[in-house]
Amino acid sequence: MSLLLAAALLVGQTTPIPKLPPANPIPLADADTSAVMAPINAFLAGVAARDPQAILAVVRPDGGATYATEAADGGRSITRRTWAEVAARFAPGADRWDERISDPAIESDGDIAMVWAPYTFRVNGKVHHCGTDHFDLIREGGTWKIANASWSSRSTGCDAQ
Repeated sequence: MSLLLAAALLVGQTTPIPKLPPANPIPLADADTSAVMAPINAFLAGVAARDPQAILAVVRPDGGATYATEAADGGRSITRRTWAEVAARFAPGADRWDERISDPAIESDGDIAMVWAPYTFRVNGKVHHCGTDHFDLIREGGTWKIANASWSSRSTGCDAQ
């Protein structure tokens, strides 16, 4: 088989790439790691309190959130929102909302950091959906702010964390 023919046959094929191993959670012991987690913890507290202003206080206004939703029927969608739109979704209401992350993997280099963690979202104490959160943070003037967030969201296969 000629080299040209072999190359033509390979054009439509992809080589499967093995998944990376999961990141190892870093214990929240050192001050810098705790500082990276502070705006995330405040963001999640704002979600639980259904307090849009608390959410907006820990984010960079020029950022936003992107989330990938997988419906129970397998349908998928991607949504992008500004922080103002995200915060508005957490306006006061009758339902109790609680998002909990577990085993955050934290990476930082100078004034940038990222946090990756599985989460479970509950409404009135019952698991509503779950997925993985990814927060992108920037440190300005010694303070960490969430620049962007992305998360996956599904309502099936959720462990009761």
